[in-house]
Amino acid sequence: MTSYQDITYVVEDPCAVITINRPDQLNAFTYQTLGEIRKAVQAATSDPRVVGIIITGAGRAFSAGLDMTVLAATTSADAPPPATKEDELPGIFSYLLEVPKPIIAAVNGVAAGGGLILALMSDLRFASDSAAFTTVFLKRGLIAEHGSSWLLPRLLGVSRALDLLWMSDKIGAQQALQIGLVDRVVPADDLLGNARQYVQRLSEHSAPKAIGATKRLVYNHLGVGYAAALREAEQVQNEFVTAADADEGARAFIERRPPQFKRLGTNTETPPKA
Repeated sequence: MTSYQDITYVVEDPCAVITINRPDQLNAFTYQTLGEIRKAVQAATSDPRVVGIIITGAGRAFSAGLDMTVLAATTSADAPPPATKEDELPGIFSYLLEVPKPIIAAVNGVAAGGGLILALMSDLRFASDSAAFTTVFLKRGLIAEHGSSWLLPRLLGVSRALDLLWMSDKIGAQQALQIGLVDRVVPADDLLGNARQYVQRLSEHSAPKAIGATKRLVYNHLGVGYAAALREAEQVQNEFVTAADADEGARAFIERRPPQFKRLGTNTETPPKA
């Protein structure tokens, strides 16, 4: 079993909860933290108990972004970092876009810089009423980093994205909800429970394999025209319509019972019951 220093990782079927656990440093990321988050996401992806992954922070912050010691070492280097390999997506947390399970950022406090990127790269963002958000990059002499120039215009529209990036103002949870940066705002004490309830509902009526395929299609289709999107959707649709999950979904409807879909993970032959 993997042990973690900077995070906690707990699985309670059907949820995996990853908690960034550096509260005294406002959950700022070191390379150790980034590696542990990735390992935990990989563990959750391969675990058939897990239908959805929830990421949150300990204490009063979600994450303040890169630890200042890491940032200082990076900006004081003599040469720019090397380019990312061709077979990898650039940017921290970009790998979350390719995880075939839903990822919910349960934003419990401030999400700044890289912390905001973690929330953006998650599929859904639930915020406590005390959460706050800031891009912060331009105030550090940096550009819109790690894919935020691709994500924010799609979430907010071009002008709101530019305003958030240029000014780097801190905005509260309600304003974030108003402009479309987060999907729901709940009292702080209800944040994790709300996210868990969402995953529980998914586990009861949505096919995990179809969830993953739909996520892939949605992200793929953000960058293509409608004709290519419709062709790809038809191809995947035809693969699913005669598969076991479709048969189970139809039988469950006819028999008026909850469907029993196979879980995603290393062993999908005998998925555990929720």
